[in-house]
Amino acid sequence: MASPVTDNITCNWLCTGDEIFPAMLTAIDEAKTEVCLETYTFAAGSPGERFRDALVRARQRGIRVRVLIDALGSYALPGNFFDPLHGVGAEVRQFNPLSLNRLSIRNHRKLLVCDDHVAFVGGFNIAPEYEGDGVKCGWCDVGLKISGPLAAQLASSFDEMFARADFRHKRFMRFRRFDAKKSVTWPAEQILFGGPGRGQSPLKRALRDDLKRAHDVKIIVAYFLPTWSLRRGLTEVARRGGKVQLILAGKSDVKISQLAGRSLYRRFLKSGVEIYEYAPQVLHAKLIIADDIVYIGSSNLDQRSLQINYELMIRFHNAEMAARAREVFAASLRHSRRIDLEGWRKSRSLWQKIEQRFAYWLLVRIDPYFAKRQWRALPD
Repeated sequence: MASPVTDNITCNWLCTGDEIFPAMLTAIDEAKTEVCLETYTFAAGSPGERFRDALVRARQRGIRVRVLIDALGSYALPGNFFDPLHGVGAEVRQFNPLSLNRLSIRNHRKLLVCDDHVAFVGGFNIAPEYEGDGVKCGWCDVGLKISGPLAAQLASSFDEMFARADFRHKRFMRFRRFDAKKSVTWPAEQILFGGPGRGQSPLKRALRDDLKRAHDVKIIVAYFLPTWSLRRGLTEVARRGGKVQLILAGKSDVKISQLAGRSLYRRFLKSGVEIYEYAPQVLHAKLIIADDIVYIGSSNLDQRSLQINYELMIRFHNAEMAARAREVFAASLRHSRRIDLEGWRKSRSLWQKIEQRFAYWLLVRIDPYFAKRQWRALPD
């Protein structure tokens, strides 16, 4: 599905691994000057080997190739996996190499930019579990191909993250607001960059403002543990007569996150928010629609995405984009089970309630506490 955002920018929705991976590989094969690939998880096997081979071919054509993976997210990748890329002169870096005293701060962004003109964003990592249609097999996710000058801004953000890969920049950070927590505004969209350090999450700030005016809110998100202000924003939409629909994970790859999110169900359901759980496969998508505004990218609505991880989201204010996004939402809704208040009350045992509250405490209190301590203690 293609949506023109402006005369110079076009977006194509790619909602399965079977759609996005071939499109990304084609873009790499057609690149003329440069390929920049950034992901949290890069795994061996398919499609990882196909991506590595395409990147090798690109470098052999004389194209500059740079790859940035997160050291924790890609910890299972064999140490020699990228040897073919190193052998042809490509640049491969791990973000924040593993160390116990700075383990919490991660780069969760997913981005491919080719020639500063074509970019791919969304929630897809380069890993076998994403292959499929998201219903019969493969995790359910959402991605976007962006063609036009916006890609150059995304490439610049890659340059910044690639330069910070060793993660030794605390002295630089002390004297000004961290430039990862910023936004870049284009005629019909904003690129929202998130990360640790001083300043408020740009996603949180923008979404909070949009919710104040919204009448129809639809959210698909893998990990749902929003801050208090966002919870209030969502419930107030419902209380003033608007519609709020959440599609959350019925199957999750992070059980503790699912438990923590479920601890909030009762209060949302009481306020009139509709909650659905995606049933067929693991849900990994990140998509927010508020009237004619669409957010898509790597960020979940949880404490880690909003306060700790480096993240990348794009906010579009465009009626046609929103219409396409609602089609994506409706397709996922058909495979989701609605949670009703009375049924939810009856379904939980005392032990399940304790599990959920404990998970909430860990992710809202303990995880941010240790992340903040590690950020402050980073070596210069």
